[in-house]
Amino acid sequence: MPPRPRARMYDPAKTRAAVTAQLRHVRDAVKELDEERLGAPTRLGDWTVRELIAHVTMAVRSVAHLLEQPAPPSREPVVTVTGWTGATAARAADIDEDTRALAASAAPGELLKQAETRFAEPAATAPGDRLLATRVGAMRLDDYLVTRCVELIVHTDDLAAATGAEIPYDRQALATTTRVLADALAAKAPGGSVEVRVPPFAVVQCVEGPKHTRGTPPNVIETAPLPWIRLATGRLTWPEALKSAQLTASGDRADLGPHLPVLT
Repeated sequence: MPPRPRARMYDPAKTRAAVTAQLRHVRDAVKELDEERLGAPTRLGDWTVRELIAHVTMAVRSVAHLLEQPAPPSREPVVTVTGWTGATAARAADIDEDTRALAASAAPGELLKQAETRFAEPAATAPGDRLLATRVGAMRLDDYLVTRCVELIVHTDDLAAATGAEIPYDRQALATTTRVLADALAAKAPGGSVEVRVPPFAVVQCVEGPKHTRGTPPNVIETAPLPWIRLATGRLTWPEALKSAQLTASGDRADLGPHLPVLT
């Protein structure tokens, strides 16, 4: 068994600022959407743009909501950021139900405004080691905020795809998301025979097999952050990425298809 990689550390202040910045980018984009585009389909099942925006709202406002609830017992196992990536799919039905209810409760712009307002104070004052009783188990607040970066970036890309809007990506939030999903791949397919490069944010080794010791590894995959995020979340398939030249892959083992997606 290859050694387990050390958990990556994220700067809490930068993470909190990144969540705020990306949420503001989404708010600005939503202001420009008319009723026709709010009712447009998305690549997320039968969700419309309206449900997608509600889901983004729910992802951020959950921080304040969880801080208002009692902390889980400290003896409970604590879910890491990487553990979160592998646990979300089991909660899909609950997330879908809550998203639809929220979407029906208020206009998208108002929901986003409420989320930003509710996030502001806990983002500034709550201690990072405060445990939260999340859908997937107990998580430290600082780790949960990292997952909010992932939610915001992934769904900003979904929103842009559905509406054609040009929405900025906060650099810190984009970097965090890239690294979280790269680490999730390394955890899902541990090893050292393939090096995955997502410049300028992440490099990980994964997949069982011979490990290189010096020089350029024999199996190298390289792509940009957004194509990587789409691959890691199932928005883009491995054959599609190769055919459209959104990545380069060299070496006999340079095939991540069996190991993707890492977040659904």
